[in-house]
Amino acid sequence: MRTHMAIVAAFCAAAAFQAEAQTVTDEEQQMASETKDQRDARMAWWREARFGMFIHWGLYAVPAGTWNGEQIPGIGEWIMHRAEIPAKDYAALAEQFHPVQYDADAWVRLAKEAGMKYIVITSKHHDGFAMFCSEASTYDICDATPFKRDPLKELAAACQEHGIKLGFYYSQAQDWHHPGGAAAGGHWDRAQEGDMTQYIRTIAVPQVREILSNYGPIAILWWDTPVDMTKERAEILLPLLDLQPGIITNNRLGGGYEGDTETPEQFVPPTGYPERDWETCMTINDTWGYKSYDNNWKSTETLIRHLVDIASKGGNFLLNVGPTAKGLIPEPSIERLKEIGQWMKVNGEAIYGTSASPFRRLAWGRCTQKDGRLYLHVFEWPQDGTLRVPMKNAVTRAYLLTDASTPLPVVSSGDGTTIEAPAMAPDPIATVVVVEVEGAVEALPVSIEQDTEGAAVLSATDAEIVGSRARLEGHQELNIGFWTDAADYVTWNLLIVRPGTFRVDVEYACDPGSPGSTYAVAVDGQEAAGEVRATAGWQDYRKERVGRLHIDTPGTYTVTLKPTRKPGAAVMNLRSVTLQPES
Repeated sequence: MRTHMAIVAAFCAAAAFQAEAQTVTDEEQQMASETKDQRDARMAWWREARFGMFIHWGLYAVPAGTWNGEQIPGIGEWIMHRAEIPAKDYAALAEQFHPVQYDADAWVRLAKEAGMKYIVITSKHHDGFAMFCSEASTYDICDATPFKRDPLKELAAACQEHGIKLGFYYSQAQDWHHPGGAAAGGHWDRAQEGDMTQYIRTIAVPQVREILSNYGPIAILWWDTPVDMTKERAEILLPLLDLQPGIITNNRLGGGYEGDTETPEQFVPPTGYPERDWETCMTINDTWGYKSYDNNWKSTETLIRHLVDIASKGGNFLLNVGPTAKGLIPEPSIERLKEIGQWMKVNGEAIYGTSASPFRRLAWGRCTQKDGRLYLHVFEWPQDGTLRVPMKNAVTRAYLLTDASTPLPVVSSGDGTTIEAPAMAPDPIATVVVVEVEGAVEALPVSIEQDTEGAAVLSATDAEIVGSRARLEGHQELNIGFWTDAADYVTWNLLIVRPGTFRVDVEYACDPGSPGSTYAVAVDGQEAAGEVRATAGWQDYRKERVGRLHIDTPGTYTVTLKPTRKPGAAVMNLRSVTLQPES
């Protein structure tokens, strides 16, 4: 996988290599001529699946994050690069790679038990080692290791038996072993030097042909990464896709080819990709390839809620395991996958084949929808037992997914829908309430409510952005960034039930080269003005008090934050505005 976004940006911005001209390929013509109905048919199984297993397995499992007695920082499968291990020394690891405990059937059964519908495994990662029998190079598991078996062939047979779709990851442009394969991926060994186009023709092309020809139906080809991949180089590989009609590819081939899916890595995008199919890939701990000392395991609750969050935005979740050099999936991964599977056995209806939520925000959780049903995934059970759903639609029935025979009381009005739920959450991770509605959902504007102390936090996530440049961005703590046009502004709907005087705090970040913007926070004809001061960078936040606002009567109000001056590159990165009642 990629190290971080800065490296990827550098890869994508690399100067174009002037390779020999190529004619328009059959694959280009096919992509251009594919109708929406044809694409929908090709993508149908993938959109139904929503959940898959990623497997990162290779020689890097032998050192398991340690080289010459030193723990090497970073993700496990990048150890060769991080430690600048000479190609010859790294290749010697093959003699120690003997995964005698590998059981393809057990891996596939685990994926199935977890509720996963497809598997994507590394056929060759950036270290250049093929995890299959290859005629193109002897640097493979059959020729270079004592194992002498083809694990991909065994995995393909197990997937066929258990009805799991199979995909192959292939690093087409980074190969730190074969000459020419490390063109922009970093050089630390003269053995890596060579012509990249020649490498693609002599190693990548025949190996991709092998993985698409020798293992039965292949549902996905997961390219990684577009290092120095010009259009001309990409077009050398594209015709190979004809070997697997209907195959799905991602957006990491390079050369300007978007593929079928976006691939956010290690995070859930704030709004998904409304116009694209997309798939978040994520680790269960911090590494993709096995590291013996990485024990920072995400909880089952976190993983299930990620799955729900992703499905609520119309995406798929590709969750990774990193097997050991003996061929075993680490026990903490197995435990969590089985626990996810138990939740999916009960709630899978609310994940598989669903589409994105019609609601911009739900304070208590997430929503998916399918066939006239809303599936309300409740993370934070309401203390008063009342779920508020911001929609106009009439509701024909509401019930817990686990108890369809017991209807829940519903009240619908022009101000929204309320559902009377049990006093206690049946499932503390995510309880699913099913709501059957009439017609397409008509969502109401979401109002932020005061908390029990009377404060209101107006977050970037909940803002309505008005303008052409500013947008919601970030991974964990979201902000409104790329605010390069002073005409752009943001608004929130605020429900006030306890009026009074409020202190106004604004949390923002600003690069030292771009301070001085001024802005006003306004509500009900009043303004609190502020000036943006520099922080240590665009991700270094400060909270600043900018004034007071008084609201006399209960009701729903529009709060705006508008720039009044922008002398620098951008207004700010805005995380939140807080109205704090004065005691």
